[in-house]
Amino acid sequence: MRVDDFDFDLPEASIALRPARPRDSARLLHVDASGALADREVLDLPDLLRAGDLLVFNDTRVIPAALTGTRAARELGGGGAVSAEINLHKRAGPNRWRAFVRPAKRLKVGDRIEFGAFSAEVMEKAAGGDTLLAFDLSGAVLDEAIAATGVPPLPPYIARKRSVDAADVEDYQTLFAREDGSVAAPTAGLHFTERLFAALAERGVERCDVTLHVGAGTFLPVKADDTDDHLMHGEWCTLTEGSADAINAAKAEGRRVIAVGTTALRTLESLAPEIGRIEAGSRDTEIFITPGYEFRITDALLTNFHLPRSTLFMLVSALAGLETMQRAYAHAIAGGYRFYSYGDTSLLERAR
Repeated sequence: MRVDDFDFDLPEASIALRPARPRDSARLLHVDASGALADREVLDLPDLLRAGDLLVFNDTRVIPAALTGTRAARELGGGGAVSAEINLHKRAGPNRWRAFVRPAKRLKVGDRIEFGAFSAEVMEKAAGGDTLLAFDLSGAVLDEAIAATGVPPLPPYIARKRSVDAADVEDYQTLFAREDGSVAAPTAGLHFTERLFAALAERGVERCDVTLHVGAGTFLPVKADDTDDHLMHGEWCTLTEGSADAINAAKAEGRRVIAVGTTALRTLESLAPEIGRIEAGSRDTEIFITPGYEFRITDALLTNFHLPRSTLFMLVSALAGLETMQRAYAHAIAGGYRFYSYGDTSLLERAR
C-alpha cells in the first residue's frame, strides 16, 4: 500500500507532554466492531468488557537508555571533543548494544565514547545513525552503570519540546513492569491503576502477561513510499507456558483476547502458528502488520493514538479498518483527545 494512505494532519497542540493524573483519568475512544465511535474514559473500561475477556499485558520494564557521552578530540585533524547523544535500542550481547547516535556524522568506527565511569567503542555504523557499541563493562555490571548514568528515553516528539525530569522516572513506567529491557514504554499500559485492576477483576475480566522489549525503532518514521519497502527493526519477545495456556483456553472457549498495547499484539501474532492457537517461546520479531493481515489471536486492542504515516497507525488500520481509523482519528483531533505516549487511549474492536 502507499504510505500516503496513512497520512493525516495532526496539530502540535494535540501532542501530550505530560500524562493524565491520575493515570486512569485519561479519555478513551471506543471503536466497536461496526465502526461506531463513543467517547468514554479509561475508568469505563470494565463496562466495555465482558466477563471472561482476557487482557494481555506487556510486562517489560523501561531501562534508562538515554545516555550522553563525549568523544575525545582526535589527534590528527579530527577537531575538538564531540558531545554524543546515545539512545540504546537493542541488546546485542553481554557488553554490546545497538544504539541511535547523534551526531552520527561526527563519529567513526574505532572512536571511543566516554560516559564517566565507563566507555564504549564504535564497532559498526549503519543508516539513520544506527550504531553498534561495545562497552568496557559487561552483563549486570554494565546494566548497573547504565541505570546510574542514563535517563528515561522519552520519545523524540516529547524530548524535542522539554527535558526529562524526575516525574518521568515514574510516569514512563507501567505499574506492572517486571522484565528489564525496553527503551520505550508499552504506553497503553500506563493508564492502569490498582483501582482499575480491582474493577476489572470484579467484572470477571482475566489477565496474563507477555514480554516484548520495545526498541527505539518503534519511533522511526516510514521513509519509503510503499509499505513493501519499509524495513522493520527486530524486537525480542517471549511467552510463557502459563500465558500460552490461558490464551489458548480463551480462544477455544470463544472468549475475547484483548491486547493492551501494540507491543502485546505484535507478540501474540508473532507466536501464533495458526488462527486460534499460540505457542510458548521466545524469538526476535520483525512483524509488520498492514491492512489485509489476517489476525490469528487478537480480537481487540487498547492503544494510544499514533503518528501519521507510522507502522502503528498501519497496524490499527489493519485491525479496525483504514476508513474507520481515519474517521476515528479525525473525531479524536476535533474532540481534543491527547496523542502519543502520554496521551489518551482507544479501545478498538476487530472489524467484522
